[in-house]
Amino acid sequence: MSKVNLGAKPLMYPQPVLIIATYDENGVPNAMNAAWGITTDYKEITISLADHKTTDNLKVHKAFTVSMGTKDQVTACDYVGLVSGKKVPDKFAKAGFHATKSSFVDAPCIDELPLTLECKVKSYEDDILVGEIVNVSADESIISNGKVDIYKLQPISFDPFSMSYYGVGEKVGHAYKDGMKLK
Repeated sequence: MSKVNLGAKPLMYPQPVLIIATYDENGVPNAMNAAWGITTDYKEITISLADHKTTDNLKVHKAFTVSMGTKDQVTACDYVGLVSGKKVPDKFAKAGFHATKSSFVDAPCIDELPLTLECKVKSYEDDILVGEIVNVSADESIISNGKVDIYKLQPISFDPFSMSYYGVGEKVGHAYKDGMKLK
């Protein structure tokens, strides 16, 4: 197999579409699309996040939620990544999103996105947000046998090369099981 050098690029597949929601200083919900995030510990999420209305809000409330973008909300999820909350203060509502206050942190949960990580700010330095995951809430519609069903959730991922969003494909194996054949 021959490989092609692509240079230094922010490329990891899949890149989940993460929608970060916060309240502003007046309690108005705001949301933004962030593709560069990952869970970095059992109860921790890390997101690369430059200066935005969201970062201003994080400094005030010290809390945020992170929801997975979904296939049925792709337009709204893309929109909150295109428009600045500093210029369009009602972009949350314009996206068609509705908020319910988290019971665990001072941040909004987006009703239209069925899986939400509710987080407290641990740190925000050098454009890196680290959050403590306090709770994960999931709409009953995406639960099967007591667990989140990825096919019901229908999360989307971002492809930075084609500038496109993609859905979930087929199951191809069993984690912590298939490799046992080689032991």
